[in-house]
Amino acid sequence: MKSKITPDWDTAYEWKIVTLLSLGFGLVGIDRFMIMPLFPVLMKELRLDYQDLGHITGALAIAWGLSAMFTGNLADRIGHRKVLIPATVAFSLLAGAAGLAAGVGSLILIRALMGFAEGAYTPSSITATLDASSPTRHGLNVGIQQTALPLFGLGIAPILVTQLLKVMPWHWIFAMVSVPGLIVCYLTYRILRDTQPAAAVVHTETHDLAKHKWHEVLRYRNVPLNVVGMLCWLTCLIVLSALLPNYLTDYLHLGLEQMGFVLSAIGAGGALGSLTMPALSDRLGRKPVMIICVVGAFTALYSLSRTGAEPLLLFVLLTTTIFFVFSMITLTVGPISAESVPATLMTTASGLVIGIGEIFGGGVAPAVAGYVAKHFGIQYIMHLGLGALVVALSLKETAPARLKAAVPAVQ
Repeated sequence: MKSKITPDWDTAYEWKIVTLLSLGFGLVGIDRFMIMPLFPVLMKELRLDYQDLGHITGALAIAWGLSAMFTGNLADRIGHRKVLIPATVAFSLLAGAAGLAAGVGSLILIRALMGFAEGAYTPSSITATLDASSPTRHGLNVGIQQTALPLFGLGIAPILVTQLLKVMPWHWIFAMVSVPGLIVCYLTYRILRDTQPAAAVVHTETHDLAKHKWHEVLRYRNVPLNVVGMLCWLTCLIVLSALLPNYLTDYLHLGLEQMGFVLSAIGAGGALGSLTMPALSDRLGRKPVMIICVVGAFTALYSLSRTGAEPLLLFVLLTTTIFFVFSMITLTVGPISAESVPATLMTTASGLVIGIGEIFGGGVAPAVAGYVAKHFGIQYIMHLGLGALVVALSLKETAPARLKAAVPAVQ
């Protein structure tokens, strides 16, 4: 069946929603990752060890994953608005509550609850972005929306947090992030629309708007492949994000500000990768871009693991590694998953891929990395990331422009 893209697409609504959902996901990034550069300080005040850091990181990721798995299908059934709005209120308030933590137990509990709210927000925000986008801009717009998380959470937050520590205690840094989230929530409430399957069908490769049971997403080849891929990409990202600050300060003996500078490369690389490669896939195709990213990420991470205390070189190599890793994450959870299934399963597919990836790649891997760092040495965490980048890519192409070019005679 030939897809029909209406020439009078509502671009004004498209860009309003892409902007708001991008700001929302940027705040999710701040809430999730601002704790990373604070870990060296929290370790001293709350008497934490490396394994505690892995558990704190893993608790949020597991809750995020469980939430994404179930709320993705919920959003397909009741609409995105009824999931996105409450989730935004919840993660905004819980992010500020982290400043009240008095020990590892309370910190794990607060972060787990926040992870549940953010896990509900993530797949729904991705599908809402796709629904508002012209099919020729799926990769671009999801890339813009996903770029906000590394840009704010991994790029700006590490530098901002390390500077704020000079003038205020860490408790107040957490409290500052609640207000912007509530403002974005109100604006989203005013503007966001729910999309009906009949309108959403144009965004899928199947062009199927019939109702399906949630488990039927596994019948579409790209979904189980994306689950495996997401395990790999998130293992690499979460392990580096969680333990790299202490790797830089404890093993390479960099100063706190040098650590913040190097760590900001995760944000810079993630933002650039999320934006450029998914947009490029609108033209070149999803599969060729994914293959390029796998090779690039493996090469850069290997070089990073062989580099000593050279902040500038570490920054460049970390930027390159995360550039490709975030490109793969964005394509996996967004266009490749949602475009591969019927319209009534778009959020379900994205949520399932995010959920399983978060639970194992984001939840189990940091705990394993914390154990390795505690008992064998923090320098060995890099090997976990290298092993996680090996995955067989047998994806079916879903980019509308590439599919149209491949079968002109049939249409």
